[in-house]
Amino acid sequence: MYNILKVIGLKIIISAGGTGGHIYPALAILKKFREKEKNLEVIYIGTHDRMEKDIVPKMGIKYVPIEIYGFSKTKILRDIKNVFLIKKAINKCMDIMKEFKPDIVIGTGGYVTYPVIRAAHKLGIKTFIHEQNSIAGKSNITLAKYVDLVGVSFKNSEDYFKAAKKVLYTGNPCGENALLVPKISKTTYGFKESDKLIIIVAGSLGSSSLNEKFKAFLKLVGKEEYKIIYITGKNLYDDFIKDMTFPKNVLVVPYVDNLAGLMKDAYLIVSRAGASTISEILALKLPSILIPSPYVANNHQYYNALDLVNMHVANLIEEKDLDANLIQITINELINTDKYREFKKNLEHLNTKEASTIIYENIKELLK
Repeated sequence: MYNILKVIGLKIIISAGGTGGHIYPALAILKKFREKEKNLEVIYIGTHDRMEKDIVPKMGIKYVPIEIYGFSKTKILRDIKNVFLIKKAINKCMDIMKEFKPDIVIGTGGYVTYPVIRAAHKLGIKTFIHEQNSIAGKSNITLAKYVDLVGVSFKNSEDYFKAAKKVLYTGNPCGENALLVPKISKTTYGFKESDKLIIIVAGSLGSSSLNEKFKAFLKLVGKEEYKIIYITGKNLYDDFIKDMTFPKNVLVVPYVDNLAGLMKDAYLIVSRAGASTISEILALKLPSILIPSPYVANNHQYYNALDLVNMHVANLIEEKDLDANLIQITINELINTDKYREFKKNLEHLNTKEASTIIYENIKELLK
């Protein structure tokens, strides 16, 4: 008798696409559900041509691709085609949901989430979306009125979701990944345990515009007591070190494989202000100097950084103001004054409950 009984479990459809900033929060949420739910069934709906189509299936998650594109101001013919593709995608998602019968449909950003959440709403299925950036994405803003619950990573993005039934400050689930990775000691890179290590990085690919400005800064720091690991980005390393001699307290590398692990042994980080980076900085409670990229949609990195400035846990320098002297002054004023201790204290007092736990508990409450 027992063998023919079907074990009832939780069924989830999740969707996110385009960039790691959307995909990895989705995977972090799924990880929490897998920890908590013994009989979990999952379908991931993503694009047919972006990075999630390669990442997700390798993790043993059932993946369903749909053809859909973001709207463009220049590709008019594709935009016209996209209107029909969206309708087709909504119908395909509805067919999937009628057969799978999910308990909850989750979206964590990217244009691919639009037809998925719309299909769930049409069928009366409970829905949750999560926004990683301080300035909300177009898909999430549009979907707000159709969902049962919205989670946000930044307090100041709640205003974008006034049309939603409920908005919840959760933080970014990606930060938890940083807590789980093993620590990398600064001694691995030839430094002493007692050294104050500053990591300077502009994302995994680096930034040619920042590299030029930081070259001049690195020439100035030979007499400083702190140590620096400067990460150029893999493709920019050879050009950066060409004909350059750096002080003994500076180590220039193309890439750090487990950056979060090294951040655990750092005193300060100077970086861009992408949502995933911010989540790791907050999770690891690491004071920072943030240089937002001005080349992203809606200048959202600036507002990501501004949220941390308002919490008194970070400094902000706009790229247009950046020069060698300003970098040196900003670092010295932070690490040689009470301001560093203030930032550290404020970071320690931030809510330490995991974002994915908050999301899991509130979704479970939603499903009651």
